[in-house]
Amino acid sequence: MIRDGRNGLGWADFWQEWRAHRFALPYLAGHIALLEGRARVSMAFLSGLLAALALPPVSALPALAIAFPLLVWLVDGASEGGFRRMMRVAFLIGWCFGFGYFLGGLWWLGAAFIIGGEQFVWLLPLGVIGLPAGLAFFPAFGVMIARLIWSAGPFRFASLAFGLGASEWARAQWFTGFPWNGFGQVFSDHLWLAQGAALIGAEGLGLFALVVFATPAALGTGRSLAGRTLPVVLAFLALAALATYGAWRLAPTGGLKPDLATLPIVPDVKIRIVQPNIAQEDKNRGGSGSEILRRYLELSDRATGAHARGLADVTHLFWPEAAFPFILDREPRAIEAIARALAPGGTILVTGAIRAEEAPETARRFRFYNAIQMLDRDGLQATYDKLHLVPFGEYLPFENLLRGMGLEQFVRVLGGFSASERRRPLDIPGLPGSLPMICFETIFPHELAPAEGSRPVMVNVTNDAWFGPTSGPYQHFAQARLRAIEFGLPMIRAANSGISAVIDPFGRIVARGPLGETDVIDSPLPAPGHQTLYLQTIWYSYATVMVLLGAAGSLGFGLQRWNRRRRSRRDGSQMLARLLET
Repeated sequence: MIRDGRNGLGWADFWQEWRAHRFALPYLAGHIALLEGRARVSMAFLSGLLAALALPPVSALPALAIAFPLLVWLVDGASEGGFRRMMRVAFLIGWCFGFGYFLGGLWWLGAAFIIGGEQFVWLLPLGVIGLPAGLAFFPAFGVMIARLIWSAGPFRFASLAFGLGASEWARAQWFTGFPWNGFGQVFSDHLWLAQGAALIGAEGLGLFALVVFATPAALGTGRSLAGRTLPVVLAFLALAALATYGAWRLAPTGGLKPDLATLPIVPDVKIRIVQPNIAQEDKNRGGSGSEILRRYLELSDRATGAHARGLADVTHLFWPEAAFPFILDREPRAIEAIARALAPGGTILVTGAIRAEEAPETARRFRFYNAIQMLDRDGLQATYDKLHLVPFGEYLPFENLLRGMGLEQFVRVLGGFSASERRRPLDIPGLPGSLPMICFETIFPHELAPAEGSRPVMVNVTNDAWFGPTSGPYQHFAQARLRAIEFGLPMIRAANSGISAVIDPFGRIVARGPLGETDVIDSPLPAPGHQTLYLQTIWYSYATVMVLLGAAGSLGFGLQRWNRRRRSRRDGSQMLARLLET
């Protein structure tokens, strides 16, 4: 038995014995299940870290085929002692796995505390370690749920998916929700497989990943050749079927890369996205407003080719979130300068901006909104206010208490932003409707579903400069691609420092700017695709898969208990018969 390195078989001895057994998986599975103390905690943490390698930008999908079996074998070992001890061990395994997964997937949040300024640096451990530690409670309870209906055979893979699926649903809903780096996100860079999001959404793909990539655990615990290989063969066939569906779905319009000759395009629309790459400290510097506006106007009118005429060739211009260090609708001279630039070609500008609204009844006298505003040659025409704000970034939860402790939100707006009361459309002339979203609103698919019968273009403005050249912007972009696949809608994405892009309804990149560089992206606009099954069902598809997984896990648990009772009765009858014979 492997213990904590001081008692019993240590790690060095285990390695020697495993080599002696020619690296046999049954030996490995058995000893991992028997881990105790710090060895068990360390293995759970390492399996979580390994699972995080499957997330963008690494996107090492095979890492899950190692991480999830390790988790299964650890949960197999959480059976000693009574019920309470079993649940405590399952909770600890789940928490350590979750801590490793979220630490490996969210380490980049530390960049925001550094870029935000000296007053936030002391909070860096809270973001880098505290948040993953808090989020780890979700998979901790998920593993406990799985352990309740755990069995020794292949049905336990369904139990694991059901338990962690329930905890992922809770993570997406509770405490304002934070469904970042869900297990389904691992497919975002693998477009054939990612097309499954059109059927069951990213959440459903997460359940699929849990079941499929946990099955290699059977290679170490199956009691027969069929028991060891059949689950893995079925999992491989499921992956192949999903990839085949994805290839079939993409083939008519170019495969993995969009073919503009066959991809339907919105007529008479020419998109330009400006990615200015303005550093956050430049925005925070007083008096920089006119300089920043001039930079936007110069980039917007840049000729990007020998026959390009700048803005005269553009029908729709997009600038990123909170583009200006001033309140646009309170600066008539800025609006006038923008209108003059738009006038020659009749271009429409869609930009992120901060908006102020008088509120005499409040102590601050104003409410501030993170907004998307539309302008044309006649000035400001329409506004969308952000609905789902970022806690600690755009507003401070428990404001009175936390401000008393010296805390404030990252965005320096007096009192933080206010949230819109409801999601409102943004009417952009020339587009087939629009579905606006600001920053991380893209990660909440159940809040974004367009009205029935509507096939708009998704418009996302964001500022990921807070996170620098880390994994964060790649993960944010990956979720945007999944939304396009789920809804079958194109997306125009304007990001201050990247990744700006035009994405087609299949999640393919039509045009893209590099991360951390200034760029101007010109592109046609792909037309909205057909309504997807996921869009018609949203959470119902996820709930259906969850019910099936819960039923399968419960069936395995019930069959195991029934077999144990049958064996117990049979053994008792045989013992009684022997006693009677004597």
